[in-house]
Amino acid sequence: MKAVEIHKLTTDQIRKELDGARENYFKLRFQYSTGQLTDHSQLNIARRDIARLATILQERVLTAEAEGSES
Repeated sequence: MKAVEIHKLTTDQIRKELDGARENYFKLRFQYSTGQLTDHSQLNIARRDIARLATILQERVLTAEAEGSES
């Protein structure tokens, strides 16, 4: 998922996507450890997706806190 697409989502949707991405990464790691994963680049892609989602979610949290403290 690209950053532009993530920015269009609501905060709750981003949290759900992040949970799904973490679950997917767990499954990929399990497949890798059992020798069932043939395309190892999926691990890097999944890790980057998690990082991208977490970064944008953190940006939103910090923005919300900054707006709340200005009032």
